[in-house]
Amino acid sequence: MNPEIHHSKVISHVFFTGSAKQGTPGPPIGLVDIGESDIAYLFRVSLPGIHKNLNKIKCDIQREGRVCIQGVVPEIAIPSDSGCLYRMQVQQLCPPGPFSITFSLPGQVDPRLFSPKFRPDGIFEVVVVKLGVRVPTS
Repeated sequence: MNPEIHHSKVISHVFFTGSAKQGTPGPPIGLVDIGESDIAYLFRVSLPGIHKNLNKIKCDIQREGRVCIQGVVPEIAIPSDSGCLYRMQVQQLCPPGPFSITFSLPGQVDPRLFSPKFRPDGIFEVVVVKLGVRVPTS
């Protein structure tokens, strides 16, 4: 059987509704949101399939606001209750292997003053203080 024909038959049974219908299928890894307050920037990066304890994520933040996130999407075999392993026939999520995501924040930051958090939903969230801003103490 021609794999391209088989692939199109499988993919034709995937339907989207609601907010999923508004997006496009494909690798959602690396989608970035950036927010700003008077004293800091917040950025969130989508890293589905990355587990905080199993993978080393490196986040380099430079003074001019350049951010580089590096890591590895793990190879995952999908076991079943019967003991069979499945290999992917349709793969729209990010394939396994190393990745790098680079972007710039709107202004300069103090790279020593940042607070990273890896959320359970696969979102890497970081707050980094703007350069030259006094951080209020509680």
